[in-house]
Amino acid sequence: MRTTLTLDDDVAAKLRAESRRAGRPFKEIVNETLRSGLASRRSAARGQAFNITARDLGDVKPGLSLDNVADLIEQTEGSLHR
Repeated sequence: MRTTLTLDDDVAAKLRAESRRAGRPFKEIVNETLRSGLASRRSAARGQAFNITARDLGDVKPGLSLDNVADLIEQTEGSLHR
């Protein structure tokens, strides 16, 4: 598929340098680099699952509730906590 693509000067220079270094056509280097970049983005997006381990926080002092964090902070740290 023929596509016109505008590359930044620094990117084009690096691709040309790699083409010369590898002794391969510019088109091959561009395609290989794009494939590699796209594959690494896919694998990075899949990454490891983030696991949370629940811990017992013990009993809450009378009059405090963990259901509303803003109120809890207000009650424990005062109105000037921000």
